[in-house]
Order: sequence, then C-alpha cells, then structure tokens
Amino acid sequence: MVKFLVKVAKAKAVALLGERLVKLAAGALITIIVARMLGPEATGYYSIVMTWSAFLAPLANLGLNNLVQKSVQSAPDLRTGQQILYTATWLRLIAGFVFAALMFIGFSWYLPAEFEPYQTGAAILFIGQLFNAFILFEYHQNYLGHFRTLAYSKLGLGLLGLVAKLAVLWYGMGIGALFWIVGLEFAAVGLLQYQIYKGHSRRIKALSGRLTPAWFNWQQGKELLRRSSWLWVSGILSVVYLRIDLIMIERLIDIEAAGVYAAVSRISELWYVIPATLAVRYYPELLKSHQSSWSGYLLLLRKYCGYFFAMALVIAVVIFIVAPPLVPLIFGDKFQAGIAVLQIHIWAGVFIFIRYLIGQHLIITGQEPLSLASHGIGAVLNVLLNWWLIPVMGIDGAAWATLISYAYASFFFLFFSGRTRRQLWQLMTVKASGVVVEKETV
Repeated sequence: MVKFLVKVAKAKAVALLGERLVKLAAGALITIIVARMLGPEATGYYSIVMTWSAFLAPLANLGLNNLVQKSVQSAPDLRTGQQILYTATWLRLIAGFVFAALMFIGFSWYLPAEFEPYQTGAAILFIGQLFNAFILFEYHQNYLGHFRTLAYSKLGLGLLGLVAKLAVLWYGMGIGALFWIVGLEFAAVGLLQYQIYKGHSRRIKALSGRLTPAWFNWQQGKELLRRSSWLWVSGILSVVYLRIDLIMIERLIDIEAAGVYAAVSRISELWYVIPATLAVRYYPELLKSHQSSWSGYLLLLRKYCGYFFAMALVIAVVIFIVAPPLVPLIFGDKFQAGIAVLQIHIWAGVFIFIRYLIGQHLIITGQEPLSLASHGIGAVLNVLLNWWLIPVMGIDGAAWATLISYAYASFFFLFFSGRTRRQLWQLMTVKASGVVVEKETV
C-alpha cells in the first residue's frame, strides 16, 4: 500500500490527482461557505440546481468517453483515429445542445416558483456544459501520456474559478451568480482541452489544421452510437441512483432537509476523486495488459482493486469516527442532523472505489450491457428504498438507501451473472507464478 502511494506520488498521475482533488475540494469549500453564510435553505437551492446539472452530464456524453479512447487506439491509421475523435466530439456537442435545451425546459417546469431567481444562472450553467464535449481530447492526451500540461493548466483555471466564486459570495451576489461562474469555467476548460490537444498533436495538425465539419464521418458516428448505447443509458442510470436521493428529499420533506443532506454528503463525495482520477490514469495500462495477457491483466486488476479497497476502508473508518465533531465544526449547529447521515453515507465510498475499476473491466471485456443492468437495477432500488425509508427515517433513510443501492450496483451485481462470477473467481485465484488462466470467449 505504502509503495503504491509513493509510486503514485512520483508518477504523472499526481498531476491529475492534484488537479481533480483541488477541483472537488473547491466545490466542497463553496458548499461549506454557502451553508455557513446562507444556511440550509440556500444550500438546498444551490445543491438542487447542481444536481440537475449532474443529470445533464451523462445525457450529453453519449457514453463515448472510454469507448472513443479504445477506438482511437485501435484505429488502423492516424487519420482514421483523428476522424473518430472529431466525430465523437461533434456528436457530443450536438447532444449537449439538445439536452441542455430540454433540461432547461424541464428545470423551469418542474421546480417551484422559489427557483425563478436562479433560472438565468441555470441556463448559463447548462450552456457552459456543452464544452464538456472536448474532454475527449483530454482522454486522448492521457492515453499518449501528456498529463502534466493539461492538469496544471486546469488547476490554474480551477483556482481562478474558486477566487471568483469566493468574491461572488463575499460581495453578497448570491448563489445565482455562482452558476454563471461554473458555466464559464466549463467553457474555459473545454477550450483549453482542445487547444492543448492541438499543441501536442503536430502530426494530426499537419493533416487537418483545425476542427471543421469535414472531419465528421457519419458511418463512424453510427458505429460509435451503436456501441455506446449500453454505456450511455448506463451512465444516465448511474447518475439517477447517485443523485436521486437529494431530489426525493426535497420532494418528500423540504428544501432545508435537502440542504443538510447535500452539505454533509459532499464530505463523502470529496474522496471519490481519488478512484476516479487513478482509474483514468491506469485505464490505458489495463487495456494494454488485457491485449497481451489475460493472466497478467487479472493480476494487475487485482492489485489495483486491493489498493482501492484499502484506501476506501481507511477513509470510511476515519470519517465515521470523527463525524460527530466534524459536521458542526464545518457546517454549524444547524447541520447536526447530518452527523448520522455522514456516518452511514461514507461507507458507500468503499463500493464506489471498487466500481471505477469494475466499470473499466466491463468495457475492456465487452460486457457493457451488464454495466447497464447493474446501474438500472441500482437506480430502481435507490428510488424504491428512498420512497420507503425517507418518510420513516428522514434523511437517515436516504443515506441507507444510498449505501444499499451503491453496494449492489457497484459490486454485488457481479454474483448474478455466470460470466462475472467466473471472472471474479479467476481474479481471486490467479497466480503470479506464470500459470496461465484461460481467457473466456464471448
């Protein structure tokens, strides 16, 4: 475990981890300041709008992230790889525009009149998310090993955004102005991702020069959409079971309860950046290992699963112990009800850490439909459990619903498929002595 952390600290992954940790910490800091300065009600309004923004993300990404990286890497030549990358980007831009418009209409229709002051800010936020399409260029750079320049540049933008958000709150401009800042930050990061891609891709730049509709290939687009359909729906369902609890608390209790729940759950979610970042960093390594040796791939996957589980377990134990003094210290006495929520919610991270690697395993081994099934059942389970437990236990019930549904959708679904049960057994029994484990065929 210690050797692994030392290796990470010396590796290029530290740039990714640092950038994303600062970004998530900045988000948590803003939530804390909103809670401290404006109270649970304002925290609830802020968190509800950001939750709608979270629902937009999987709708617009079309499930293309890791699939595009894999397709570009396996393309027969450089030109074809570039066409795949640009085609996927255009698909995401179009989808982002359509779903942003639909999301704003749904936001305006669904939410009560109290949200009207935040509609303009929400519109800017949703428009800014269009630029998330350019994250495909970042994934491509990650595969090529160009981590530091982009990560440190994004870190700089994130710090500028944090200063702007703090200034907005300091001068009393309200949470509506925060949505403007977040939307502009999305746009700035997207443009940065594309510009750095061009700078690191001189060979591709010599072929095309700049992004034009001529680089959209409809046949490749149809193939990408066909292959990503399972991942797309799976991503949508994953956000449903990750975020629906907050929406249901606001509907079944009130906006203040939603604010308390959203605030303390940010402490749990703050740690998710670790597996998310490391999984992105080590996905190319897992992919290459799978292509060369099934046994070697299983050994590598098992090693990372062990590290991820150990990190998550340590975090859960520590947060469980310190939650009683930590919650009122950070958020104030009005958030005392969130102590038990945090002590329950933090254990979901143990399963979330492992899920990042399992999700990549399902993509690498061509089991995308199973990812959809796990997220689908997890989403239904979360909704039903919230519907049952929130009226009985309040926000503690939502935390239990989250833990149970996360546990199923992140890990225990593996036992309900014969293929994944066999692979799980192989994962646990594979030897490092050179004994070859036979790779399954679909």
